[in-house]
Amino acid sequence: MRTKPNSSDKRRMRAAVVLRELKKLFPSAAIALKFSNNWELVVAVMLSAQCTDKKVNEVTRGLFKKYAVIGDYADAKAVELEADIRPTGFFRNKARNIRAAAQMILKNYDGKIPDSMDELLKVPGIGRKTANVILGVAYGKTEGIAVDTHVIRLSRLYGLTDKKDAASIERELMEILPRSEWISFTYRMIEYGRQYCPARKHNHNECPLAKALFSKNKKALVVR
Repeated sequence: MRTKPNSSDKRRMRAAVVLRELKKLFPSAAIALKFSNNWELVVAVMLSAQCTDKKVNEVTRGLFKKYAVIGDYADAKAVELEADIRPTGFFRNKARNIRAAAQMILKNYDGKIPDSMDELLKVPGIGRKTANVILGVAYGKTEGIAVDTHVIRLSRLYGLTDKKDAASIERELMEILPRSEWISFTYRMIEYGRQYCPARKHNHNECPLAKALFSKNKKALVVR
């Protein structure tokens, strides 16, 4: 006797289709932020909160020339650093975290960016999403999935989760996605959101994932 798939099975089926289609669309998706070393990666990711990668790259083009090494950030005057990163938004909070992070990393880690989740989460301004990006990009370590606004919105839209907070969404995605796909999944979802399924109002029926996932009544899952 065949049993009906439960909600977890359905999510896994959807995840398999999503992964397959995303790989077709973006076979080599990667982080869009520009940087030349691990500290610059940390700064860029911090600046990217509530800001587009494009704007961050515009700001860091000059920022990374002015502040050449981590010690420059640790010694920077708050007002001056705030002015330098102002276009990224929330500049006071970001400047405070960047300066504090630089000071802690110099003092506690001899200037080297920590390579574990536990240690990264001790650094000011670094939450789990940022830590996942740093571990994946800088060290090739897969501890979790970086859940940004694109991942939240699209994972809910396509039935991979019904949770609303990033922590719960990450846990559910980790259950249904192969560990080997965790890092690239984020960047493929980001590119998909930018190029095919933006947050602004549009016809979702024309989006590639919707066509691959659902039948005409938009309820039945299609696995081709």
